[in-house]
Amino acid sequence: MKNSTRPAPAWATLAALAATGCGGGDDPASEDVEAPGEPADASALMDPAALAETAPETFRARFETSKGVFVVEVERAWAPLGADRFYVLVKNGFYDGVRFFRVMEGFVAQFGIHGDPEVSAIWREARFPDDSVVVASNTRGMVTYAMSSAPNSRTTQIFVNYGDNSRLDEDGFAPFGRVVEGMEVLDQLHGGYSETPSQARIQAEGNAYLEEDFPELDYVVSATVAEPAGRP
Repeated sequence: MKNSTRPAPAWATLAALAATGCGGGDDPASEDVEAPGEPADASALMDPAALAETAPETFRARFETSKGVFVVEVERAWAPLGADRFYVLVKNGFYDGVRFFRVMEGFVAQFGIHGDPEVSAIWREARFPDDSVVVASNTRGMVTYAMSSAPNSRTTQIFVNYGDNSRLDEDGFAPFGRVVEGMEVLDQLHGGYSETPSQARIQAEGNAYLEEDFPELDYVVSATVAEPAGRP
């Protein structure tokens, strides 16, 4: 993302999205929420290649969080490769227990580093190709993978756009879905830490680091696939 006038290359801020873990890795509630969300059983997540599959053309993902519920509707035609990866991650419980570690008012809410460092290390290397065309724009409520300035650097980190970040379109950030319910929940996520949490330490230490140093971070309790999409 860029600065307020002509922000420096969008990838620079998003390399903070990925580099730090945002997508690439190297560089950009009805359930019980009494205790901080915990990662799902990691055993099913240890072989990314074995989990690969094609997503439905349209589907919804329901996220229960420490602040409430939001729903993402995915349009595979917008970004087929991104939609496929998101489908696999949600279906297999990757986002359960994950923290919203980068929340910036008017910009983005970013999450997607697994709470178990062993799982995180495996998926950080599971990069997948860029979607060649940006079909939808990074406007409020759109959901997009973070990535570094390097090609094909997306992995598991995603962000929800809080405002009109359409300047990111030209840098290849391809939205694959949009929030169709619960945007007000995302607006309430704790943003007091801004960009302070170290993505390198999250990768290395997992949720233990965040619970100790950033206890007010909001988190995903569980994420599930709901099919069919069932447009309102």
